[in-house]
Amino acid sequence: MHISWLGSTALKIQTKPSTTANDVVVVIDPYKPKTGSFPRSLTPNIALFTRGKEEMVTLSGDPYILDHPGEVETDGVLITAIQGHDAEHIIYRLDTEEISIAHIGLTNKQLTDEQIDGIGGVDILCLPVGGENSYDADQAVKVVNAVEPRVVIPLNFKSENDPKALSVTDFLKSIGHAAVTPEKKVILKKKDLPQEETSIIVLVKE
Repeated sequence: MHISWLGSTALKIQTKPSTTANDVVVVIDPYKPKTGSFPRSLTPNIALFTRGKEEMVTLSGDPYILDHPGEVETDGVLITAIQGHDAEHIIYRLDTEEISIAHIGLTNKQLTDEQIDGIGGVDILCLPVGGENSYDADQAVKVVNAVEPRVVIPLNFKSENDPKALSVTDFLKSIGHAAVTPEKKVILKKKDLPQEETSIIVLVKE
Protein backbone atom coordinates (compact mmCIF):
# COMPACT_ATOMS: atom_id res chain seq x y z
CA MET A 1 0.00 0.00 0.00
CA HIS A 2 1.32 3.43 -1.03
CA ILE A 3 0.07 6.55 0.73
CA SER A 4 0.84 10.10 -0.39
CA TRP A 5 -0.37 13.50 0.84
CA LEU A 6 -1.85 15.96 -1.65
CA GLY A 7 -2.18 18.87 0.80
CA SER A 8 -4.81 19.93 3.38
CA THR A 9 -6.80 16.76 4.20
CA ALA A 10 -6.32 15.15 0.76
CA LEU A 11 -4.75 11.70 0.56
CA LYS A 12 -4.00 9.31 -2.28
CA ILE A 13 -3.91 5.62 -1.41
CA GLN A 14 -2.75 3.04 -3.92
CA THR A 15 -3.63 -0.47 -2.84
CA LYS A 16 -3.79 -3.97 -4.30
CA PRO A 17 -6.58 -5.91 -2.60
CA SER A 18 -6.29 -9.70 -2.72
CA THR A 19 -9.54 -9.91 -4.73
CA THR A 20 -8.36 -7.72 -7.63
CA ALA A 21 -5.70 -8.16 -10.29
CA ASN A 22 -4.87 -4.48 -10.63
CA ASP A 23 -3.98 -1.66 -8.26
CA VAL A 24 -6.87 0.37 -6.87
CA VAL A 25 -6.42 4.13 -6.36
CA VAL A 26 -8.43 5.82 -3.61
CA VAL A 27 -8.44 9.59 -3.20
CA ILE A 28 -9.89 11.25 -0.12
CA ASP A 29 -10.89 14.94 -0.08
CA PRO A 30 -9.75 16.02 -3.56
CA TYR A 31 -10.88 19.63 -3.07
CA LYS A 32 -9.64 22.67 -4.97
CA PRO A 33 -7.27 24.57 -2.64
CA LYS A 34 -7.67 28.33 -2.19
CA THR A 35 -3.91 28.73 -2.46
CA GLY A 36 -1.05 26.61 -3.74
CA SER A 37 -1.03 23.72 -6.20
CA PHE A 38 -2.98 20.49 -6.51
CA PRO A 39 -2.61 17.62 -9.01
CA ARG A 40 -4.15 18.60 -12.35
CA SER A 41 -5.11 15.05 -13.22
CA LEU A 42 -6.52 12.46 -10.85
CA THR A 43 -7.96 9.20 -12.12
CA PRO A 44 -9.04 7.30 -9.01
CA ASN A 45 -11.11 4.15 -8.80
CA ILE A 46 -12.69 5.46 -5.60
CA ALA A 47 -13.22 9.05 -4.41
CA LEU A 48 -14.30 9.81 -0.82
CA PHE A 49 -15.44 13.19 0.47
CA THR A 50 -15.54 14.10 4.16
CA ARG A 51 -17.41 17.40 3.69
CA GLY A 52 -19.53 17.07 0.57
CA LYS A 53 -18.68 17.28 -3.13
CA GLU A 54 -18.72 21.08 -3.39
CA GLU A 55 -15.38 22.51 -4.53
CA MET A 56 -14.13 19.09 -5.68
CA VAL A 57 -11.56 18.92 -8.46
CA THR A 58 -12.44 17.30 -11.77
CA LEU A 59 -11.86 13.56 -11.62
CA SER A 60 -11.10 11.55 -14.75
CA GLY A 61 -12.52 8.14 -15.48
CA ASP A 62 -15.60 6.85 -13.72
CA PRO A 63 -14.71 6.58 -10.01
CA TYR A 64 -17.02 5.24 -7.35
CA ILE A 65 -17.94 8.31 -5.27
CA LEU A 66 -19.10 8.31 -1.65
CA ASP A 67 -19.99 11.32 0.50
CA HIS A 68 -22.60 9.99 2.94
CA PRO A 69 -22.79 7.45 5.79
CA GLY A 70 -23.00 3.75 4.99
CA GLU A 71 -20.90 0.67 4.26
CA VAL A 72 -19.87 -0.61 0.87
CA GLU A 73 -17.27 -2.88 -0.69
CA THR A 74 -15.99 -1.82 -4.10
CA ASP A 75 -12.87 -2.87 -6.01
CA GLY A 76 -11.97 -5.10 -3.08
CA VAL A 77 -11.87 -2.19 -0.60
CA LEU A 78 -14.33 -2.22 2.32
CA ILE A 79 -15.43 1.33 3.13
CA THR A 80 -17.28 2.31 6.30
CA ALA A 81 -18.57 5.89 6.24
CA ILE A 82 -19.55 7.20 9.69
CA GLN A 83 -21.59 10.30 10.46
CA GLY A 84 -19.40 13.10 11.77
CA HIS A 85 -20.27 16.11 13.90
CA ASP A 86 -22.71 17.66 11.43
CA ALA A 87 -24.68 16.66 8.35
CA GLU A 88 -21.80 17.40 5.95
CA HIS A 89 -19.02 15.75 7.99
CA ILE A 90 -18.16 12.12 7.24
CA ILE A 91 -15.47 9.97 8.90
CA TYR A 92 -14.11 7.02 6.93
CA ARG A 93 -12.64 3.64 7.72
CA LEU A 94 -11.05 1.68 4.87
CA ASP A 95 -10.04 -1.98 5.03
CA THR A 96 -7.68 -3.32 2.38
CA GLU A 97 -4.59 -5.56 2.29
CA GLU A 98 -5.50 -6.60 5.87
CA ILE A 99 -4.80 -3.02 6.97
CA SER A 100 -7.40 -0.60 8.33
CA ILE A 101 -7.19 3.17 7.85
CA ALA A 102 -9.32 5.90 9.44
CA HIS A 103 -9.59 9.40 7.97
CA ILE A 104 -11.18 11.92 10.34
CA GLY A 105 -11.73 14.69 7.80
CA LEU A 106 -11.60 18.36 8.79
CA THR A 107 -12.81 18.94 12.36
CA ASN A 108 -11.73 20.42 15.68
CA LYS A 109 -14.18 18.42 17.79
CA GLN A 110 -13.25 15.37 19.82
CA LEU A 111 -14.66 12.08 18.57
CA THR A 112 -17.72 10.70 20.31
CA ASP A 113 -17.78 7.19 21.77
CA GLU A 114 -20.06 6.14 18.91
CA GLN A 115 -17.63 7.48 16.31
CA ILE A 116 -14.69 5.74 17.99
CA ASP A 117 -16.66 2.49 18.04
CA GLY A 118 -17.45 2.96 14.34
CA ILE A 119 -13.78 3.41 13.50
CA GLY A 120 -12.86 0.35 15.57
CA GLY A 121 -9.29 -0.63 16.35
CA VAL A 122 -7.69 0.84 13.24
CA ASP A 123 -4.08 0.37 12.25
CA ILE A 124 -3.61 3.83 10.70
CA LEU A 125 -5.18 7.09 11.85
CA CYS A 126 -5.12 10.17 9.59
CA LEU A 127 -6.15 13.38 11.36
CA PRO A 128 -5.84 17.17 10.92
CA VAL A 129 -3.37 18.91 13.24
CA GLY A 130 -3.17 22.48 11.90
CA GLY A 131 -5.41 24.26 14.41
CA GLU A 132 -8.26 26.73 13.72
CA ASN A 133 -10.89 24.55 11.99
CA SER A 134 -8.87 21.40 12.78
CA TYR A 135 -7.21 20.04 15.92
CA ASP A 136 -4.39 21.88 17.60
CA ALA A 137 -1.49 19.78 18.87
CA ASP A 138 -2.97 18.92 22.28
CA GLN A 139 -6.42 18.13 20.86
CA ALA A 140 -4.86 15.85 18.25
CA VAL A 141 -2.92 13.93 20.92
CA LYS A 142 -6.21 13.34 22.79
CA VAL A 143 -7.74 11.82 19.66
CA VAL A 144 -4.71 9.58 19.12
CA ASN A 145 -4.89 8.39 22.74
CA ALA A 146 -8.60 7.66 22.40
CA VAL A 147 -8.26 5.68 19.16
CA GLU A 148 -4.89 3.98 19.94
CA PRO A 149 -3.79 3.30 16.33
CA ARG A 150 -0.50 1.67 15.36
CA VAL A 151 0.41 4.48 12.95
CA VAL A 152 -0.57 8.17 12.88
CA ILE A 153 -0.41 10.31 9.72
CA PRO A 154 -0.96 14.02 10.48
CA LEU A 155 -2.77 16.14 7.88
CA ASN A 156 -3.82 19.75 7.26
CA PHE A 157 -0.70 21.28 8.80
CA LYS A 158 1.21 24.25 7.37
CA SER A 159 1.92 23.95 3.63
CA GLU A 160 1.50 26.04 0.49
CA ASN A 161 -2.21 25.11 0.57
CA ASP A 162 -2.61 26.14 4.23
CA PRO A 163 0.07 28.80 4.93
CA LYS A 164 -1.67 29.99 8.12
CA ALA A 165 -1.99 26.53 9.67
CA LEU A 166 0.17 25.36 12.56
CA SER A 167 3.42 23.59 11.79
CA VAL A 168 3.47 19.81 12.14
CA THR A 169 6.34 20.20 14.63
CA ASP A 170 3.86 21.42 17.25
CA PHE A 171 2.02 18.11 17.07
CA LEU A 172 5.22 16.07 16.96
CA LYS A 173 6.51 17.75 20.13
CA SER A 174 3.21 17.22 21.95
CA ILE A 175 3.10 13.53 21.09
CA GLY A 176 6.79 13.00 21.87
CA HIS A 177 8.10 12.29 18.36
CA ALA A 178 9.97 15.52 17.59
CA ALA A 179 12.67 13.80 15.50
CA VAL A 180 10.41 12.38 12.75
CA THR A 181 11.82 12.93 9.23
CA PRO A 182 9.19 13.74 6.57
CA GLU A 183 8.80 11.28 3.67
CA LYS A 184 7.55 11.91 0.12
CA LYS A 185 5.54 8.69 0.02
CA VAL A 186 5.16 5.80 2.41
CA ILE A 187 4.79 2.11 1.61
CA LEU A 188 3.06 0.09 4.32
CA LYS A 189 2.58 -3.65 4.68
CA LYS A 190 0.71 -5.51 7.39
CA LYS A 191 3.83 -7.31 8.60
CA ASP A 192 5.70 -4.02 9.01
CA LEU A 193 3.17 -2.29 11.27
CA PRO A 194 4.47 -1.57 14.79
CA GLN A 195 3.24 -3.97 17.45
CA GLU A 196 3.92 -1.98 20.62
CA GLU A 197 4.34 1.79 20.39
CA THR A 198 2.47 4.06 17.99
CA SER A 199 4.65 5.40 15.18
CA ILE A 200 4.22 8.76 13.43
CA ILE A 201 4.63 9.20 9.67
CA VAL A 202 4.93 12.75 8.32
CA LEU A 203 4.41 13.09 4.58
CA VAL A 204 5.75 15.81 2.32
CA LYS A 205 3.03 17.36 0.17
CA GLU A 206 3.18 16.12 -3.42
